[in-house]
Amino acid sequence: MPSRLRPVASVAAEAILVGDPGRALLLAQELLEQPKMSNHARGLWGYFGRTPAGRELTVQATGMGGPSAALVLADLAELGVRRAVRIGSCTGLRAGLGPGDLLVVDEAHAWSGPGSREGEAVLPDPALTDALRDRLGEDGRPGSVASLDTLHGDLAETAAAGLTADAADMQTAALLERDLEPRTALQ
Repeated sequence: MPSRLRPVASVAAEAILVGDPGRALLLAQELLEQPKMSNHARGLWGYFGRTPAGRELTVQATGMGGPSAALVLADLAELGVRRAVRIGSCTGLRAGLGPGDLLVVDEAHAWSGPGSREGEAVLPDPALTDALRDRLGEDGRPGSVASLDTLHGDLAETAAAGLTADAADMQTAALLERDLEPRTALQ
């Protein structure tokens, strides 16, 4: 059994990840027929159900920040999740990216703030990203994200300090770095 999640219902091989438990509930109600709460441990609400097309899907809250999201995804991988999409909010850093715009991430960088250096680009799964772009069409624009330790403070100052992304968030880089393949215990 995973360390943090304590599911009482099935977990699907495909998942949608969101930070906020309330957003997980709303998405589960919108996307699933008769969603069942699969997890409520640590306030990390998760739901399981079938889409109207008959596909099994998990919708899971990850909490705030990269460390929380990475731990939740590790537990989900242990429970059988093999493909996950993050749906969340970000802060636009470039002109032309406004509230409600959809950004399909083509690379993410972990970034710890002024004085630090962006890490190497972490790339999403190309096939899944292409499918998402095809589905969203012109509604989703490609872009890069800097995953920050905190979104507090003056982002203009942060951008001037060397941040070269289209948007900033707190989770994407950590989630993209996580391998969903099951791990074997050290012996």
